[in-house]
Amino acid sequence: MTSPDTPPAAIDIRGASKTYPNGVRALEPIALTVRQGEFVTIVGPSGCGKSTLLRLIAGLSPSTAGSIVLSEGFSPPRLAYVFQSPTLMPWASVQANVRLPLDLAGMPRSDADEKTRHALELVGLQEFARSFPRELSGGMQMRVSIARALATEPRLLLMDEPFGALDEITRNRLDREFSELSARENLTVLFVTHSIYEAVFLSSRVLVMSPRPGRVHAEVNIDAPRPRRDSFRGTVKFATHSAQLSEMLGAVMSEAE
Repeated sequence: MTSPDTPPAAIDIRGASKTYPNGVRALEPIALTVRQGEFVTIVGPSGCGKSTLLRLIAGLSPSTAGSIVLSEGFSPPRLAYVFQSPTLMPWASVQANVRLPLDLAGMPRSDADEKTRHALELVGLQEFARSFPRELSGGMQMRVSIARALATEPRLLLMDEPFGALDEITRNRLDREFSELSARENLTVLFVTHSIYEAVFLSSRVLVMSPRPGRVHAEVNIDAPRPRRDSFRGTVKFATHSAQLSEMLGAVMSEAE
C-alpha cells in the first residue's frame, strides 16, 4: 500500500511479456510501477531485455501478454525516446535537427524555433545552433539528441544507453549535467545502462534484470538527494550501493550458468 505522500504512477506495467515470432522469449511477465518524478535505471547483462522493455513502453513493439499503462500526460507526444547513438541528420544544422519532431508535428515555425531555442539552452548548446553534427564532439552530439527530445516538452524520457559510447570523462560530465537537468525539469526517466557507477550516480532506484528471458531480479533504492554532484562519487554511500549492485549482478549471472 502506498502512502498519501507517494507520487502517482507514470508507468504501470502489468505482467507484460515479450516472445518473438521465432519463439525467443525476451521478457518474462514483468510487474513494475514507475512513479512521477522518479529516475529509474535498469542494469543487467547483454541480451536480458532492457532495450526491449523500453520499446514496449514506447509503443515501438507490442507486448505478447499483459499490459502497459501510461498515465495521462505521459504518453506521446509527452513521451520522448533517446537512443544509444545520436541519430542526427548530418546535412542539417543543430537547430534543424532539434526542431525536427516539431516540424513533423506541423507546429508553426515561430513556435518551433522558440521551443528549439529553449531546448538548446537546457543542454548548453545555444551557441552551436547553426553548427553541423560533424563539427561537434561525440558528447555534444548526444546533447543535441537530448535537446531534440526535450523540444517536445516531454514529461517522460526513455533513454537507452545514451552515454555508453563516450569516454569516461565526458560520460561523467554528462551524467552530472543530466542529473541536474532531470531534477530541475521534474522529468520522469527510465534509463538503461551497463554501468553500475552511472546507475548509482543518476538514479532514485535501480532495477537489476536477469539474463534472458528477462525479469526484474532485484531493486535498490539510492537514498541520496538529487541532483548529485561529482563529490557523491567519493562517498561511502556511493561505494556501498555500487558494491551491492555488483554483487546482485554477479548473482544473476551465476544463476544463469
